[in-house]
Amino acid sequence: MVEHSCLDSQCLNKYCHSSSSSSSSEHDKKMFAKLKLSLSGDYPRKNGEILSGQYGTNLLLLGVAMMLAIQGDPAVREEHLLAFVTCLMILQLIWMLWYMLVRDRQKNTRTDKDVHATTCWIRGGLTLLAVLSLIMDAFRIGYYIGYQSCVSAVLGVYPVIHATHTITQVHFLWFHIKDVIQSFETFERFGVIHAVFTNLLLWCNGVMSEAEHFLNNHKSRLFALGYENLTIMHTEPDCNCTTSTCSLFSRSLFYLYPFNVEYHIFVSAMLFVMWKNIGRTVDLSSNKKRLATKIQGLHVGPILGLLALAGTIGVMVVYVTNIEESFQTHNSAISMFYIYGIAMLAFMCCAGSLGLLIYRVDHMPPDTSKNPSRQLDTELLCGSSIGSWLMSWCSIVAVVGANSNPPFRWTNLVYSLLVVLEKYTQNLFIVESLYRRQEDGEREDPELPAPPEIFSVTSSLAPPYNGIINQAYETPDRICVSLETEEEESRQVYRCPRKPSEVSLSVRNEVNQPLNIKSKVLKNIAVFLIMSNISLWILPAFGCRPQYDNGLEQDTFGYSTWTTILNFAIPLNLFYRIHSVASLFEVFRRV
Repeated sequence: MVEHSCLDSQCLNKYCHSSSSSSSSEHDKKMFAKLKLSLSGDYPRKNGEILSGQYGTNLLLLGVAMMLAIQGDPAVREEHLLAFVTCLMILQLIWMLWYMLVRDRQKNTRTDKDVHATTCWIRGGLTLLAVLSLIMDAFRIGYYIGYQSCVSAVLGVYPVIHATHTITQVHFLWFHIKDVIQSFETFERFGVIHAVFTNLLLWCNGVMSEAEHFLNNHKSRLFALGYENLTIMHTEPDCNCTTSTCSLFSRSLFYLYPFNVEYHIFVSAMLFVMWKNIGRTVDLSSNKKRLATKIQGLHVGPILGLLALAGTIGVMVVYVTNIEESFQTHNSAISMFYIYGIAMLAFMCCAGSLGLLIYRVDHMPPDTSKNPSRQLDTELLCGSSIGSWLMSWCSIVAVVGANSNPPFRWTNLVYSLLVVLEKYTQNLFIVESLYRRQEDGEREDPELPAPPEIFSVTSSLAPPYNGIINQAYETPDRICVSLETEEEESRQVYRCPRKPSEVSLSVRNEVNQPLNIKSKVLKNIAVFLIMSNISLWILPAFGCRPQYDNGLEQDTFGYSTWTTILNFAIPLNLFYRIHSVASLFEVFRRV
């Protein structure tokens, strides 16, 4: 009896052990299935993003390394860099043509679009910058023709490829930049990121060429003022020009560089948004654009903006013509620049603070929907502010610790402090505007398929339904139309019955309501800040850079260190101003 009981106990233990191992194996199988599912889910997408991002970063670093080598090693010349960049542009051309061919073959299939990726006015502005870049390419070709006997053929091939690249890229931006790619994702990520960093490399090349030209001009001015221990680099070829327009082409190129530089940095930003959208699921509820922009009540902002723009042109002409004159005239030009800058920045600070005050009084909840374009705008605004903030704080340190006392010393201090405050205030105003939830209705982008209409004239339906039918009330359990005979159907118009207490839906178009006081003030602020930022972009872009000419920072930090800081800070400041114009125009449209 005991043995039997023991046997039963052993059998029971054996059975329990077998059950435990079986459940354990099932648990392991479930864990393996979950791991397999997670590995086949989002990880390949993340791997594609990381791999393509690293590819683009190393591409940019290789190009920058070649640019730096040109400055120190005579074995690495400009034509080597241009040949490398030309190859990158050819690869991007191949990818863009392949992409457009595939999209053309799939034109009958629906493609998701991100309506926030760009707007028509941004693409129009980029087209204008592209036209100016094409003019610069024409000048490059003319310059090459004049010196073709003693320069490399790369200098002639590069502008031809660059012009072809610009035309194709503008076409791509107009018709495909909003696409949300859902097929060939890994390949397309590498194609888009290659385009992003190719444009970034072209931007870096333009910035370094412009900085080198301006630095040579600065050295020439210092040499004229008595500084003799300076090395001026001559970039003209060692042969005579065969045409009479070589010097004209050479001088004109550097007036067009700012437009070419801004074109490439804007294109890279737009393509980066396209790269972030690859494989993304678009939220249709937030994928909407606003109605036509209202412009009632715009008086004060445009008037003040035009005054700022006119003053900027006058200051630029006086500064450029007087900075190379006598010592007294030199100091007067710098003082004039700082006084004008203080007035401009003070008005801009007041305008941005007033806009923030209006937003703080109006307690509107933020818009938290996913928007890669808006997120990139915010990051670029804050990131590009670093350049001018660094330059301003260096100027503040130099002014406080300076041994000399030029007439513009304290105006330089006030100007630098206002630069920090103005960008801080403007960034807050722009971000606050872009992240505010809209009060009125929005319409979907015209490129997206239209949603089902509430009321529709059913001309496409059967002949009996030739009236107005309320589709919102058509449900399976509520039939509002009964058809009895063909004769009756052909004579009557059928409508769904509706209770008087139900909300009525109007068929007519919504009447545009006039703007309220708050919206008028905000629109005037946005217009004034747009034109002010254009003014502050024009000054340094076309030669008004007192940071090179006042001597305070150069005495404090040394010539090489201060020149390096300026070569880093000024391009970022130029990009900040032109990017602020784009962001503020979006603010103007959203108000």
